[in-house]
Amino acid sequence: MKFTKKFAAVAVAALALVGTTACSNSKSNDSSSSKSADIPTKITKKTTIVFWHGMTGTQEKTLQSLTKDFEKKNPNITVKLENQGKYNDLQAKINSTLQSPNNLPTITQAYPGWLLNAANSKRLVDMTPYINNSKIGWGSAKKSDIREELLKGAQIKGTQYGIPFNKSVEMLTYNKDLLDKYGVKVPKTMSELKAASKKIYEKSNHKVVGAGFDSLSNYYVLGMKDEGVNFSKNINFTGSKSKKVINYYADGIKAGYFKTAGSAGYLSGDFSNQKVAMFVGTSAGEGFVKMGVGNKFQYGVAPRPSKYNMQQGTDIYMFNKGTAEQKAAAFMYIKYLLGKNQQLTWADQTGYIPVTNNVINSSAYKNSTKSKVPAQLDKAMKNLYSVPVVKNSNAAYTQLNSIMQNIFAQAKKGQNWNSQIDAGKTKFQSAWNQ
Repeated sequence: MKFTKKFAAVAVAALALVGTTACSNSKSNDSSSSKSADIPTKITKKTTIVFWHGMTGTQEKTLQSLTKDFEKKNPNITVKLENQGKYNDLQAKINSTLQSPNNLPTITQAYPGWLLNAANSKRLVDMTPYINNSKIGWGSAKKSDIREELLKGAQIKGTQYGIPFNKSVEMLTYNKDLLDKYGVKVPKTMSELKAASKKIYEKSNHKVVGAGFDSLSNYYVLGMKDEGVNFSKNINFTGSKSKKVINYYADGIKAGYFKTAGSAGYLSGDFSNQKVAMFVGTSAGEGFVKMGVGNKFQYGVAPRPSKYNMQQGTDIYMFNKGTAEQKAAAFMYIKYLLGKNQQLTWADQTGYIPVTNNVINSSAYKNSTKSKVPAQLDKAMKNLYSVPVVKNSNAAYTQLNSIMQNIFAQAKKGQNWNSQIDAGKTKFQSAWNQ
């Protein structure tokens, strides 16, 4: 299961433009975009495309099944699925291969921040002409029915290089039995989360921690966004708003009613063992919750108790090394993955959320008996935010995890954490300026 990752900083050297070999039926492989009129709308000869991905377990099996079905419907197209391991492995593989672009795949899963250098060096294909092509695409982005925030989140410097694929948002998962036992309502705001957590911790005689957050990077970014501050190099890490966000969590850790995931990375284990009553984590993690909880207690899912929520998960991007036929075939495959039945299957089998409105709002999805997420998803996606794709934003976002861990470690010891906030400011600024 892929959740929000602690990505390695993107450190790609300046790339020399390397020409690719053009096939006779391709206008140009050096262009990062294609005119709609130049896009083949039928694949009449055998065409192979390569898809790099980071899916494992059920996700990979479901992707393989959907791909086989696509190939049956499109006998001239072969999709080679190549698993590159975990997200950080996939990112590293992309970065290293960008220096030998002829070895790049046709398409890949990626976060947009990984591909800023690729976009700057014109290695990516602008998806807009494909989207707007009425025969191979949808005719327009609006007709695609892709959730607007998710589609925009797959842009790099305003260009639609990506198409949303395996996406998730953060949700609040709670132990319904414990909340009922201690007379606690499901929190809808951060202040209510604090009050509910304190009440549970106190009424359980300090045996049950109230709540925690899986992703510390997301916690800080969304906390600042709720304070009206966008994620950028201009954030004053030691400023009053930043300290307000940090202290909210640190105070709770020191007092005992909040906790972090620690080395486990996720709080679903502690939640299943009833050591923590609530936690904020990816919607795609519900499968682990179900396995861990079993019949021990009833759990519930609610929107993240904040104004803003983080859209997570990767998109699919296309490199410009392919022939016109390979690019068209790749887009046909991407469009197929976003079809209604395929989106329902993907969501049902993997826990990822649908990316199209018609599926998100469909009764088939909302009335799912396998997941508690669908009924709450529309509310959870009301105000989506994503880390801006600018130079070193990915590195700074990644650095936040260790910065927060150091601060909260001091809080857990009952020691003053201001010195760690000061140290965190230096690390945060260095990540932006590297």
